[in-house]
Amino acid sequence: MSEQNPADQNGKEPSGDQKDTASFDISSEIKKLQEQSDKYKNDYLYLRAEFENYKRNAIKERSEMSKYGSERLINEILNVADNFERALQTKVTPENLSTYIQGVEMTASDLKAALQRNGVSEVKSEGAPFDPNTMEALSSEPTNEMPPGHVFRVFKKAYKLHDKVIRPAQVVVAKKPE
Repeated sequence: MSEQNPADQNGKEPSGDQKDTASFDISSEIKKLQEQSDKYKNDYLYLRAEFENYKRNAIKERSEMSKYGSERLINEILNVADNFERALQTKVTPENLSTYIQGVEMTASDLKAALQRNGVSEVKSEGAPFDPNTMEALSSEPTNEMPPGHVFRVFKKAYKLHDKVIRPAQVVVAKKPE
């Protein structure tokens, strides 16, 4: 069976006008598809450039965050350091000793508050059962003051940053006297 041109249904050759119309329809369709293809290509290139910019900005932001992320905490601690420096410059006499002690206590309280505002909290250790996740045992000591296996003395306090232990406590653990 021979193939027939769709425009040639009656077995006659298409006239010149029909050929022009068919080729015009095909070329206009090709042109439309080419325009659509160019549009999709441009959209793709635009999105790709946008994503590259996003990646570059995210890397820069992450770098700056790691470099300057502690700026707020440092500023708060510098204010506390200024107070401690003023306290060190003060000449302590018997007349001003009580206000001097009160000022140092207030400054220490300011430091703890600044740490808490930035997610740092103290982990209570003294009297608590020994926990190797938050404590480091330096030694054990026989005593009746504390149940065996509990923290008898704390050399360094433990601290958490949000929910992560950033410094374990250094402790002495009570043991049963012999």
